[in-house]
Amino acid sequence: MTQYVGAIDQGTTGTRFMVFDHEGQVVANAYEQHEQIYPNPGWVEHDPIEIWENTQQVVLDGLADAGLDADQLDAIGITNQRETTIVWDKDSGRPVHNALVWQDRRTTDRVEELQDDGKVEEIREKTGLEADAYFSATKTEWILDNAEPLKMQSSRGGDLRDRARAGELVMGTIDSWLIYNLTGNHITDVTNASRTMLYNIRDLEWDDELLDEFDVPKEMVPEVRPSSDEDYYGHTDPDGFLGEEVPVAGALGDQQAALFGQTCFDEGDAKNTYGTGSFYLMNTGTDAVESDHGLLTTIGFQMSGEPVQYALEGSIFITGAAIEWLEDVDLINNAAQTAELARSVDSTDGVYMVPAFTGLGAPHWDGRARGTIVGMTRGTGKEHIVRATLESIAYQTRDIAEAMEADSGVETTTLRVDGGAVKNNFLCQLQSDIIQTDIARPEVDETTALGSAYAAGLAVGYWDNVDELRDNWQVDRESTPEKSQGEVDKLYSRWDDAVERSKNWAIDDEEEE
Repeated sequence: MTQYVGAIDQGTTGTRFMVFDHEGQVVANAYEQHEQIYPNPGWVEHDPIEIWENTQQVVLDGLADAGLDADQLDAIGITNQRETTIVWDKDSGRPVHNALVWQDRRTTDRVEELQDDGKVEEIREKTGLEADAYFSATKTEWILDNAEPLKMQSSRGGDLRDRARAGELVMGTIDSWLIYNLTGNHITDVTNASRTMLYNIRDLEWDDELLDEFDVPKEMVPEVRPSSDEDYYGHTDPDGFLGEEVPVAGALGDQQAALFGQTCFDEGDAKNTYGTGSFYLMNTGTDAVESDHGLLTTIGFQMSGEPVQYALEGSIFITGAAIEWLEDVDLINNAAQTAELARSVDSTDGVYMVPAFTGLGAPHWDGRARGTIVGMTRGTGKEHIVRATLESIAYQTRDIAEAMEADSGVETTTLRVDGGAVKNNFLCQLQSDIIQTDIARPEVDETTALGSAYAAGLAVGYWDNVDELRDNWQVDRESTPEKSQGEVDKLYSRWDDAVERSKNWAIDDEEEE
């Protein structure tokens, strides 16, 4: 009987289960969307129970559709939307509140307090992160301060913080939530821990001072393990939904999983994932490179028994979501139409679109920036706005690419790309022109799921070493620059002006609503 490795890819908009063979080819694939909950402007939540139910469903559907049995899985890996935070009752497994999603901006005021108190530099030194509402620390704090106490038997009542200190409540990112539900264990991996703003990425441990700052009891946080763990995080319950004892042995936050799936195992290797947002990561080896240009220093991955490998990361909050917005406002019928409309004009006629719908991430870090379209005239048509939206994806990536080179001193020769938007050949070419770099799209573009499968498969010996994984990586299409540096520099210089117009827009909207 042929054996495989499964990957649960729990993303911002839905949950996917994929099964891969030795060559890294997809054998099974099932997907289910979940609800996006917007209680207030700038607030974004998910229902953790719905996510767990969907996870079970896609695993069973994926196996059934491919005609596979659960015992054909040598291991399961997990990859997940990062920073999204859940607090739950350790015994019952019941969340005390919906998950606060990485895009959620409700704790912006708290972040501004940290800035006013001069805490930003200390946070950056310890965690590699900017103080931002994006990360899990302020989200956990908000849930403990604001969630309704659980309606449980009276003996279990009481203040959420007291219950957290007593070890009754635990917190975690989505990987922890899934590992807990699959195995019963409260575990996270180094990459997800590094995104909480509570974990010291140099000392590789939860930071007591930061836990105190956000009043998160140490009893709440998960045990931190390597991303590919030969000791396993646990096994699925043979009496559970899968009916089989399968090792759960790998986990990586989604962007680190894409780095791993793109086989960026060496210093200087870089990839950009174009999903809801875009995330550009460069492997910096065993050196945690500090950024002077608004990038994050983060953990890239860790293999069993090996030192942590670090990465520089540029997080762009909105790229693919800007294309979804074009659909929402009926400028396009589907994402595929963007290339055709954008090609129908030679340029945007001076129109720039800054998709700062949830603020600006790297390298600007302005939580109060908002989406902006500038340069319109009476002659502006939807094709100009569509083209400007695609160009905004490429410009934001160039912002990051320039910061990466300045921080690392390494010039990127080829950028490996993945994610839904890279199916758009027009965008790949545009991206190549604007950053004046070759763009390589791999054959298997589900590199996030693939990366977590690789991590789990290495841990159980399904693959012997990373060289086997490098051999699996194949280019589907390569784009090389067709425009001159001077031509794109001229366009790019006005992009900076447009970004300035979008900044600090949402001055009072959170307070008034």
